Amino acid sequence: MNNYKILFIIDKVELRYFEFNKLVTSFWLIKECNLRNWEVFITTADRLSLNNNIPEAIVYKTKQTVLGSNIELTYEKKQIPASLNDFDMVLFRPDPPVDMDYIFCTYILDYVDSAKTIVVNSPSGIRKANEKLYINNFPQLIPENITTSNVNLIKEFLDTYGEIIVKPLNRCFGKGVFYIKKGDKNTNSILDLMTNGGTTIVMAQKYLAGAQNGDKRIIIIGGEFFEETVIKVSGKGDFKFNTHTDEYLKKGHLTNEEREMCKTIAPKLLEDGLFFVGLDVIDNKIIEINVTSPCFFIKEINQMFNVDLEVRIVDYLENLLSSKKLIHCYLYK
Repeated sequence: MNNYKILFIIDKVELRYFEFNKLVTSFWLIKECNLRNWEVFITTADRLSLNNNIPEAIVYKTKQTVLGSNIELTYEKKQIPASLNDFDMVLFRPDPPVDMDYIFCTYILDYVDSAKTIVVNSPSGIRKANEKLYINNFPQLIPENITTSNVNLIKEFLDTYGEIIVKPLNRCFGKGVFYIKKGDKNTNSILDLMTNGGTTIVMAQKYLAGAQNGDKRIIIIGGEFFEETVIKVSGKGDFKFNTHTDEYLKKGHLTNEEREMCKTIAPKLLEDGLFFVGLDVIDNKIIEINVTSPCFFIKEINQMFNVDLEVRIVDYLENLLSSKKLIHCYLYK
């Protein structure tokens, strides 16, 4: 068995409260990598640096103890200076907002020696695949939408479709997302706020009737879709999913249309180096393609389908590592 050396770049809050949390995808993957006796390290984006063309980070080594059915996950507090080129794989998983610091981190990751180290997801792929805009690569699979800072154009779009969703381009977890219905008295105020007086670009999408039943999270790993899905149900008094609890997560199954959708977009995802992807789908339409730190709802899927999703995902990572030279030739030809 190979003793791989893996680095997870996680969110700052996950480092601050670092313990096994069943709601956090990265912790499930760290746990499984540790169970395979890999060397697993963690860091955060603000601990990255580029030193004379060498990408570096201050990292911490994780420790894991299995106590019956419980996992105790901690890390050694000793700060370890490390070159990212010394790792077999780097998983870049900080949460949005995708601000300029986030983008600058991906530029640092561009300097990782791809012959030695695989970065998941590809830093150039993350820059290319804005989680809201990237859907426009597949116009036949998405709801009607407009992306602009022009309030009048958004109001015309609202007049055309009657109900719309307006969202910022760089946030996650439904933050800053508004539902607007034609005739709403607060329309001007909402659009002025979201566009910062017509200076910030946002996306408006046609509201899909199926949204009242929730949106489906579809997992695509290495271009292969998983049959197991969850449906994220709107919170009480809200139009969108905003509470990560069992009450608002339901068991879902792929439709034939969704399977064909996944097959259609998979080649583009692989071309852009996007190995870890979460689709949000309503009425067989893709509303977002999550590529920064997609949540795979591992706890819920494991319970609903009696599977070990983290094992299958890390199996894929192991296959990537065992074919590293092939991946290098494919991604960096």
